[in-house]
Amino acid sequence: MTGIAWHLGLLCGLQRAGVPLGDADTVIGTSAGSVVGTVLAAGVDLEAAVDGQERDPGPPRSPRRGVGGGPWLSALAVLVDPDVPARQARARVGAMALAAVTQDEQSYLARMAPLLPVRDWPARDLRLVVVDTADGRDVVLDAASGVPLLSAVAASCAVPGLMPPVTIDGRRYMDGGVRLGAGADLAAGADRLVVVAPLAMLGRERIVEEMAAAEAGRSLLIEPDEAALTEIGPDFMDPARRPAAVRAGLRQGAALADAVRAVWS
Repeated sequence: MTGIAWHLGLLCGLQRAGVPLGDADTVIGTSAGSVVGTVLAAGVDLEAAVDGQERDPGPPRSPRRGVGGGPWLSALAVLVDPDVPARQARARVGAMALAAVTQDEQSYLARMAPLLPVRDWPARDLRLVVVDTADGRDVVLDAASGVPLLSAVAASCAVPGLMPPVTIDGRRYMDGGVRLGAGADLAAGADRLVVVAPLAMLGRERIVEEMAAAEAGRSLLIEPDEAALTEIGPDFMDPARRPAAVRAGLRQGAALADAVRAVWS
């Protein structure tokens, strides 16, 4: 929730400052970025998207439901264990995601549908990252994959323990954020690369490694600053924080315009 809001605000703030990122040849989305990436690739009006984040955010979530504890915290502990190989750790988290008591898959897909402005894959090269719950394997979905866009986005956003894994061709997939990266390595050979990571604090080292692997001509990592993190709050699924998060993104977009322009223009 808050990652999407901050991300949209940032892109809109950059656009207002004369640095639109919507002309990217390739858009790679992971987790919240799968929703925002779809918005960007589809050419949706960012001003309207930002306005939607500020209107009727909904009541705050109960502290007992906060992401700061429970299943997600247990999954994160597995993912950051240095003694467990990354793919093995993701498979363990996949087992946890399959065993978790969540809403049913169809209800989850229905809840995700209003977040998407389009139902078909955009003509732009859009790549969405998901993780196979069975073996921890990274999978990249695009228009050529034949997977419905809603299923691809919902799978990329399926936080272990909070949302059910999504079934695609008989396999179950979960949040691409389980990689603890941003999928920047999928932009190998890019001339210009801008990485926007709302939860960079969970995997900044991995993201930097991904960016180095991409060997882009010019690159930049953007993440929430301290003020934005305060506005976003500790529970990234709290809809009541969306207006504050989107405003923080707008502020950062304006502040970072020159730095982004140096890379993108």
